[in-house]
Amino acid sequence: MKPLDRALLACGLLIPFWLLLGVWFTAQAYPGYDHLQHAMSQLGATGAPTQRWSPLLNNFPLALLFALFALGLARRWRSSKLALLSAALVLLHGLGSLGTGLFPCDQGCAPAEPSSSQQLHNLSGLLMFVSLTMASALWVWLGKRLAGSPALGWFSLVCLIAAVVSVVLMAQAAQSGQLFGLYQRLNYGVSVMWIAGLALSSLRPALANRFRIATT
Repeated sequence: MKPLDRALLACGLLIPFWLLLGVWFTAQAYPGYDHLQHAMSQLGATGAPTQRWSPLLNNFPLALLFALFALGLARRWRSSKLALLSAALVLLHGLGSLGTGLFPCDQGCAPAEPSSSQQLHNLSGLLMFVSLTMASALWVWLGKRLAGSPALGWFSLVCLIAAVVSVVLMAQAAQSGQLFGLYQRLNYGVSVMWIAGLALSSLRPALANRFRIATT
């Protein structure tokens, strides 16, 4: 595997850590922000104290990392049309992340009459969920058939189920006004951990080769 391909795939391993640290660091500058109750989008919402630099630290770098990983995925599994489709879906997820940063939600992120920016933000968020959910669904089958890893297939299935269940809990929390932030973090956390798992599996030949070299 070429160094460029390894670097591109390694972006998938970086994504969960960037998300965790970016959201945590941004929230430190938002007085009263509650990770259990508040949506991550509120960090970049109109009028938020972190509105200007939250997308610069979170949405835009993550969009770039997803795009780079999608390219690495396409190069690694270029022989499979379904794998290429999954790479395109990951790229669409990155575009959705870019959209949520370019179009901030309204103050509170749940207005009775959403602005155009809020509507585009919601559409971008929907694109993020649908694209990554579809990509993980493809790897339930591709994990065993293409990558030769039943573990990746089962991991993708577990993450797919967890993502769907948590988005239902998110919808219920949005209605009740309780613990939306928790369920959103569970939902997106599962998704980015799936990305990291896919990246690790895609890097497996290179890692195995390095291990053999180190032990000889």
